[in-house]
Amino acid sequence: MGRLVVVSNRIADPRKAAAGGLAVALGEALRSTGGLWFGWSGNIKAEGTPGEGELHVRQAGTVTLATVDLCQEDHDGFYLGYSNGVLWPVFHYRLDLANFDTGLVNAYRRVNQMFARKLMSLLKPDDVIWIHDYQLIPLGAELRAMGCSNRIGFFLHIPLPPAQIMSALPQHAWLVRSLFAYDLVGFQSEADVSHFAAYLQQEVPVETPAPGLYKAFGRTLRAGAFPIGIDVNEFQDLANAREGLDMAQRMREEYARRRLLLGIDRLDYSKGLPHRVRAFRQLLANYPENRNSATLIQVASPSRETVDAYADIRQELEHLCGAINGDYGELDWMPVRYIHRTVARHRLPGLYRAAHVGLVTPLRDGMNLVAKEYVVAQDPEDPGVLVLSRFAGAAEQLKEALMVNPYDEHGTAEVIQQALQMPLAERIDRHQNLIKQISVYDVHWWQHRFLEALSETKSTLV
Repeated sequence: MGRLVVVSNRIADPRKAAAGGLAVALGEALRSTGGLWFGWSGNIKAEGTPGEGELHVRQAGTVTLATVDLCQEDHDGFYLGYSNGVLWPVFHYRLDLANFDTGLVNAYRRVNQMFARKLMSLLKPDDVIWIHDYQLIPLGAELRAMGCSNRIGFFLHIPLPPAQIMSALPQHAWLVRSLFAYDLVGFQSEADVSHFAAYLQQEVPVETPAPGLYKAFGRTLRAGAFPIGIDVNEFQDLANAREGLDMAQRMREEYARRRLLLGIDRLDYSKGLPHRVRAFRQLLANYPENRNSATLIQVASPSRETVDAYADIRQELEHLCGAINGDYGELDWMPVRYIHRTVARHRLPGLYRAAHVGLVTPLRDGMNLVAKEYVVAQDPEDPGVLVLSRFAGAAEQLKEALMVNPYDEHGTAEVIQQALQMPLAERIDRHQNLIKQISVYDVHWWQHRFLEALSETKSTLV
């Protein structure tokens, strides 16, 4: 394989441990080829020309990091507007929250065209290009329009909605057609692949010459599921480091008389946080033995707080938590501990390990790596129980978790009670099966498998 070029909305220095598992995995592939990582710098220039941004290039060991600034108008239209105000809600099945202002798609196209121009100046003939996520769906088509003949793959980290929801997007035909500029498109789950295939059958004159191959618009595209994982060894090292062990010990001492239920999420309407808290209230109402015993710790990291939908969900969540504490709390017991800030990554494993039940109950999620982190952090001799939404991409892999429909708050409460009452032998058996799955299909497998599939995919550039 030639030099690897990774393109994502934001980049990270792969040499830094704080960059996280994805950056470590991509950095591994980039270093092996002397690669290039390209994306937005994170800088917003108050003054600037739309569609123009300064290019910055620097070295991080053997990896070249290239970033582009955005002016305020491009940031607001491309990032806040179309990416997060249209694609994010639609792809998470929330058409009611999407802003279909036609000016936003113009900013989205303009920034992708600018990224293509800046990237073209850095490319070599044998580069292999891997583009990531919903902010950059049309980037491959823009590169092709500028004469790029390199092999290009694309991976969608968020879910793809069913055809009927996708076709409600005013620009859906253009967006899906732009995917055919790629040689390989990867999704998180088989469900996403099925949605893609169903959309093509419904909306596009498409041929399927072989499983996973789709021929339309003069191109043959390969599409498949490549479920992303975590860096298991890195996370186990964090769990066994002093900070992780100290955190677990402090939590056990603090809550020695309690059984902890834990949720770690961004504050986002896709995560089902109000539904989860209402299910916990249902648990306390239906099973009084959990009063003065079970404590829910809900960490909701700040997210896009200037957007009305996020401000609304924060207000709703705070009201729900306050109401439960007021109705059920005692002088020495608060049912819900709600934390609206980010917990440092090195403290997460200890927090996970101290929790008897991990609650990962999104209304829709591409994968949800918190589920995998929770399992990896557990004590194998006395593991906690993972309660997982059937609408998370992780549900296809983590079948030994206790599955719930997060919209069914009564049913979720029943499953949480089952988790709290689960015998040790069953907990150990479920955990062993889960950890085996997570360890095999980790983030390194994901990276190797996608790039291997891209190298095997025959280019049909015309």
